[in-house]
Parts: sequence; C-alpha cells; structure tokens
Amino acid sequence: MEITLEKRGVSCVAKLLDDKAPRTCEAVWNALPLGKDVFHGKYARNEIYTLVPAFAEVEPGTENPTITPIPGDVAYFTFANWQLSTSSHGYAQGGRPQEAESIVDLALFYERNNLLLNPDTGFVPGNIFATITEGLDRIAEAAQDLWLSGVIGESLTFKRA
Repeated sequence: MEITLEKRGVSCVAKLLDDKAPRTCEAVWNALPLGKDVFHGKYARNEIYTLVPAFAEVEPGTENPTITPIPGDVAYFTFANWQLSTSSHGYAQGGRPQEAESIVDLALFYERNNLLLNPDTGFVPGNIFATITEGLDRIAEAAQDLWLSGVIGESLTFKRA
C-alpha cells in the first residue's frame, strides 16, 4: 500500500499485516483508495492521520491492538461521529466527515514515544494493520514539517501500490 502526502509529494510504502489483522486489512484493501485532509496528532504525539466515513461492510473489531504504536505503524480506529465533535479536538467545520455516523481514522506513526491517551475518553487502542517498509524517513521529515508549518491544504491518501 502506498501512503502519500499529496501537496508535498512525499510517499512511503506499507506492508499489510494480513496475519495479525486480517479483517482490518481486508476492509481497508477493499476500500482503497482512501484519504482526505491530513491532521497531525495532538495527544498521541508523532502521528499524522486522515478521517474518512466508515467504509467496512462489517466493522473489523479489535485485532492487533496497541496504545503504544512505534515508528512505521499504520493504525485503524473507528469513532462514532459524536466522539470527534468536542471543540478540544480542533476540527474546523468540514474538517471531518460530519454526515457520517461512524468515522474511520487512518493513522501513520513516524517517531517513538507515542501514547494513545485522549484526555476526554482515556486510552484509545488502535488496530495496527500495516507497517512502513520503504520511505519512513521521508514521510517522518514531511510529518514534522506538518507539525511546524501547518496542515492546511495538505491531504493524506492511501492507495494500492
């Protein structure tokens, strides 16, 4: 799978972890391409992600979960729309799929020392369904630039490689 920051023209390649997260891998693979506005993690630290309307015919459920992702982990989270509506999340109008009842967060972790802890709700385990095998250094540098320069106008896409 190829993951790209479109405006910056920076991509990486991730290998699906079919043996550890088969339902999540199948759901994502069948829905590709996916992507929208990119966000930089506020609570988790070294994370970039996009929010898309839920796409799985049957939600994959929990598999290969973690609250401490490592560099190169690619994660899948599902949220009910109301979970992302608090002003503390900082999403501007239109910055998330407002109409969707369920929202999927596809996230890429680019550096160490991440903890999936939301002050509003507590621990937020994510399904680790892929690992970056090529280009982690390039995407990490671009992600750090997102943190420093801002995310406006940038999108994060996931597609078949």
